[in-house]
Amino acid sequence: MAQAFGFQVAATDGRARTGVISTPRGDIRTPAFMPVGTAATVKAMLPGSVRATGADILLGNTYHLMLRPTAERIARLGGLHTFMDWQRPILTDSGGFQVMSLAGLRKLTEEGVTFKSHIDGSRHVLTPERSMEIQRLLGSDIVMCFDECPALPATDAEVAKSMALSMRWAQRSRDAFGDRPGHALFGIMQGGVTRDLRAESAEALRAIGFDGYAVGGLAVGEGQEAMFGVLDYAPGMLPDEKPRYLMGVGKPDDIVGAVERGIDMMDCVLPSRSGRTGQAWTRRGQINIRNARHQDDPRPLDESCTCPACTNYSRAYLHHVNRAQEIIASMLLTWHNLHYYQELMQGLRDAIAAGRLAQFVADFHALRAEGDIEPIA
Repeated sequence: MAQAFGFQVAATDGRARTGVISTPRGDIRTPAFMPVGTAATVKAMLPGSVRATGADILLGNTYHLMLRPTAERIARLGGLHTFMDWQRPILTDSGGFQVMSLAGLRKLTEEGVTFKSHIDGSRHVLTPERSMEIQRLLGSDIVMCFDECPALPATDAEVAKSMALSMRWAQRSRDAFGDRPGHALFGIMQGGVTRDLRAESAEALRAIGFDGYAVGGLAVGEGQEAMFGVLDYAPGMLPDEKPRYLMGVGKPDDIVGAVERGIDMMDCVLPSRSGRTGQAWTRRGQINIRNARHQDDPRPLDESCTCPACTNYSRAYLHHVNRAQEIIASMLLTWHNLHYYQELMQGLRDAIAAGRLAQFVADFHALRAEGDIEPIA
């Protein structure tokens, strides 16, 4: 019999929590950052390399995988874990966010969304039931409800209508998910930046009952101040004994602020996407390795970092291979960024466990405020 999905909080510091999500495929230490493997790969990384950075779980993308190579093909080939050679937990999103971003290529009804593929223009229908079927075929460990995410800014009436639809879809997702021991289904809170709508959404989700809860509809253009404003109250509306997942976040200071406010899980394409465009995230902030100041610099990106990019290569080399558009540039900077993100998560976990989160956060912001090391004269 499959091991049950579970969540245990080990320590708290203010509203921040550290603990463990247990799954049949392994434990997920929280707070957790999930690298994004959109098309069954974290771009420019081998699965073993992603694991070496400290990642316990990856995110796969329902929308992209249903179009290519198709969920049915992945199922025939043994499921997503085997297909991409990642035997640890995988969370799949529902496809709702990607469909939202198609805008002119979609038609929304009570039943679901009809849209045209961005690849070949073929017509597809995504409903809560179909989303659950696709995620079952993929074999993901954590499945997300199918929801509608309105782009902000939007009127209260638009947000309220969208939230109500998402809650009806949440019930349909729950019904279609059924009983799958060892697999978890997360509900998604909506409601924009309106407290009453967030409360209404949370109440609806709690009445349905889920294995975990996501705070959706943020990081879609509302800005950090507005996002933190919602996170000041939204996580507290969700069950304490279940994991809380903030979708699509984010920058390191977004992550720190979200953890302070009680978030347990996050994902974002930023560390891998930045790595492919010459951007490196360090304790001192962001570095553009393409800048000429690095071309003669023999020092590492970050002298305290133990990733291969920092251990074995200079800024000068990373500048050169990036300017020359060599593939190793994407590989090394992506590895570095993912390593930095996972090191940040470990630091947050340790600080919460030790009851010194406030000091950790103060040090984090102070070092970033100093900026990058001085260039070589």
